[in-house]
Amino acid sequence: VQLQASGGGSVQPGGSLRLSCAASGFALDYYAIGWFRQAPGKEREGVSCISSLDDSTYYADSVKGRFTISRDNTKNAVWLQMNSLKPEDTAVYYCAADARPSCKATAEGGYGMDYWGKGTQVTVSS
Repeated sequence: VQLQASGGGSVQPGGSLRLSCAASGFALDYYAIGWFRQAPGKEREGVSCISSLDDSTYYADSVKGRFTISRDNTKNAVWLQMNSLKPEDTAVYYCAADARPSCKATAEGGYGMDYWGKGTQVTVSS
């Protein structure tokens, strides 16, 4: 059972990145999938989530209108499209799977998530 986040990199402010979260050993469509980030010296933040119940989504206020989460169950993957990136988006980004169907855990910081992937670094600077 493994989750792998990828797609991070370095971009200038205003740029875009698309993060991928791929699963092996289990089917993502039975899980709510959350994206989290953690910058040095800061607490982990739940950035976005897509539920397993009805694909409803959650976005933190800090990314609303700029980030879009989506899933493709045929590819067993979830993506996070990040547009209009700002320096304050700089962090290590992680994806995690939650057997509970809603995005409540993501909104509350990610406690009790079932699986975590290794992070991918996103750096936004000029």
